[in-house]
Amino acid sequence: MFQEALNYPRNSDSAVKNVAIGGLLLFLSFLVVPTFFVLGYVVRTLRTVVNGNEEPPAFDEWGDLFVDGLKAFAIGLAYSLVPAVIAVVAVVTSGATLGVTGPGQGAGLAVALIALGALALLTVVSLVLAYVLPAAIVAWVRTDSLGAAFSPGELRVYAFSKTYATGWVVAVGISLLAGIVSGVLGAVFVGALLAPFITFYANVAGAHAIGSAVREMPAVEDGSEAPASQPAA
Repeated sequence: MFQEALNYPRNSDSAVKNVAIGGLLLFLSFLVVPTFFVLGYVVRTLRTVVNGNEEPPAFDEWGDLFVDGLKAFAIGLAYSLVPAVIAVVAVVTSGATLGVTGPGQGAGLAVALIALGALALLTVVSLVLAYVLPAAIVAWVRTDSLGAAFSPGELRVYAFSKTYATGWVVAVGISLLAGIVSGVLGAVFVGALLAPFITFYANVAGAHAIGSAVREMPAVEDGSEAPASQPAA
């Protein structure tokens, strides 16, 4: 699966063009709007792979790309509120503790324990969200319903699937590899300019890893765990 995902972005006559456009959009991501087009392309890639097409999609129908990117961003933003709420609660609790006990060694210890507990909880929650968020995007893509991205029933199908887990691990591995390559090239100015293109390539390859895993789920998972929703037409 790793090798197939890594080769996937090159399985097209427009491979160089796609990577060039995607990398340029990421290079301009500080303008915000280009980021939505990249997200939209990754979503389109995921949808293409899930539906059984092994050729990377083209950069066209830009309006659809933008809308899909906005939807993917909205899903990610919604999930990011969970750690944000935890952080706010930790700050408020620390302030309340100081207000009740007053300054002192005991209050400082209590605040430190609250901070450490919040940090540990944030770490665990962030890791869980990193695993669940792609499943949420998949649930939306397969059902064409944003509500599915937040449906416990839909998410459970993917989150507890060994097949999905394997695809997710492969996608993370590709992302880490891209980070290492970008870091090494970052030592050279010209190499640093290649980082957005490497990142885009890795995102597309990662989408293939997860998409192909999800596509295989009905064939390899037990019937009770197979996704109830079929890909949208």
